Amino acid sequence: MKTKTQLKNKVNIVTLGCSKNVVDSEVIYTQLKGNGIKVSHESKKDDSNIVIVNTCGFIDNAKQESIDTILRYVDAKEAGVIDKLYVTGCLSHRYKDELEVEIPTVDAFFGTNELPRLLKTLKADYKHELIGERLLTTPTHYAYLKIAEGCDRPCSFCAIPLMRGGHVSRTIEDLVIEAKSLVKRGTKELILIAQDLTYYGLDIYKKRNLSELLEHFSDIEGLDWIRLQYAYPAGFPMDVLDVMNSKSNICKYLDMPLQSGSTEVLKRMRRGITREKTEDLINAIRDKVPDIALRTTLISGHPGETEEDYEETYRFVEKMRFDRLGVFTYSHEDQTHSHTFEDDVPAEIKQERADEIMALQQDISMELNQEKVGNTYKVLFDRKEGGHFIGRTQFDSPEVDNEVLIPASQFVRLGDFANVKVNRAEEFDLYGDLV
Repeated sequence: MKTKTQLKNKVNIVTLGCSKNVVDSEVIYTQLKGNGIKVSHESKKDDSNIVIVNTCGFIDNAKQESIDTILRYVDAKEAGVIDKLYVTGCLSHRYKDELEVEIPTVDAFFGTNELPRLLKTLKADYKHELIGERLLTTPTHYAYLKIAEGCDRPCSFCAIPLMRGGHVSRTIEDLVIEAKSLVKRGTKELILIAQDLTYYGLDIYKKRNLSELLEHFSDIEGLDWIRLQYAYPAGFPMDVLDVMNSKSNICKYLDMPLQSGSTEVLKRMRRGITREKTEDLINAIRDKVPDIALRTTLISGHPGETEEDYEETYRFVEKMRFDRLGVFTYSHEDQTHSHTFEDDVPAEIKQERADEIMALQQDISMELNQEKVGNTYKVLFDRKEGGHFIGRTQFDSPEVDNEVLIPASQFVRLGDFANVKVNRAEEFDLYGDLV
């Protein structure tokens, strides 16, 4: 027998995928709240009769997680635990027609640019006065700020333009208003995100304008850290580094996905850069900002990647000694240019290569962390877990990078900064004491 929910018209938003999806969910959350609708984000209680799943469709694993999550809520709907199930985000945008046929129990699917239609379905108005306002799903002291949507890059493996469209920058004026609003409500760290930060402004200002945007952000009183995620190497605007050097609240941190260390693979990926030019760029960045932390991601097993290509990438990682690094195994995405190649690297070889590079990076990270023992760092504390308060330095982004742990007996307030002297280091964690 079905047991219908007692509470009517409470929405639970479930977010999958990257930080760009987090921002989109926060916008939905804010609009629903502004319409007087009860809403929660990833609530663990079964007290919502409406669920919105914000999906990711980037690679196979992410797509499978999205499908599994949708099906879990389909079961909940069929059992009478929820009344309505809506699906939005990248997977929904890209495969809407197929999903409507395959999972008819879902009440409606929405694309990445269909927020007004989603709100209308929920009997809510799209409130223009709430543009730039956001209720955060992250801890209050840090927030993601999406400075542009979509991407114009021709990377052969990437389906993002199919799901998010071409690059569209937001104006400096709008971004500064939103940033000031976030700071007023307690945000101390702003993490700038886009599919490609370095392309910012080309469409509306006819020039790469990230450095000017950073100048405006750095003048906001109360904004302690500004962090850059997702920069593209080809055509990197070096003036960004000048601003980084001149402004104390811009973190000496750069997340630049490089994808491969093999010139031949980079050519197949349509990245517009060679290994040699990549090395020159990294060296130039480090020359300009000597203490910068560089994070990158690589793809293992792109079509045509030979053992020699892989070994070239391995040597590249060995030589460049990145502060932070992650590896994804290649996902053969339909409608991309790489899909026209044969997916000729077996899955187990992709994984072996990824594991070997991560083992190398673990050793590099251990060596770099050992060099930090005895030093004192400014740390922003995110959470308390077990017997420790856990935070990050300016060289670490939340959830993906290294963390700093101090004993819980040395009390700090979450969301506050404190100076920590490092007394011990592991591969991905630093341990220390308040000073």
